[in-house]
Amino acid sequence: QVQLVESGGGLVQAGGSLRLSCAGSGRTFSSSISGYIMSWFRQAPGKEREFVAAINWSGGSTYADSVKGRFTISRDNAKSTVYLQMNSLKPEDTAVYYCAVKLAYAGAPYDYWGQGTQVTVSS
Repeated sequence: QVQLVESGGGLVQAGGSLRLSCAGSGRTFSSSISGYIMSWFRQAPGKEREFVAAINWSGGSTYADSVKGRFTISRDNAKSTVYLQMNSLKPEDTAVYYCAVKLAYAGAPYDYWGQGTQVTVSS
């Protein structure tokens, strides 16, 4: 089992920045973290959950087009933690942000999710 706890959400004005953190724990998670892809998703009111960014063990990352150039995902494997630095925030970035992890093989599902942290961007 893997437990994920997000933090860092809040209220910010458009153009501002926030940094989200997600700490993972579990009996084998930390010792096998190289085998996991760590990701961020978000869900705005009335919309489906959408992919934001993902990062693998060696730092390779992918982003949704809507956040490219504004958001940066990173991870600290020693701390089993993934981060999301969000700059130039827009009101449309308002959502509950979730971190999720999956095993690093093709087709693997996201089996583990955090509880979510609210990000609200005011115009």
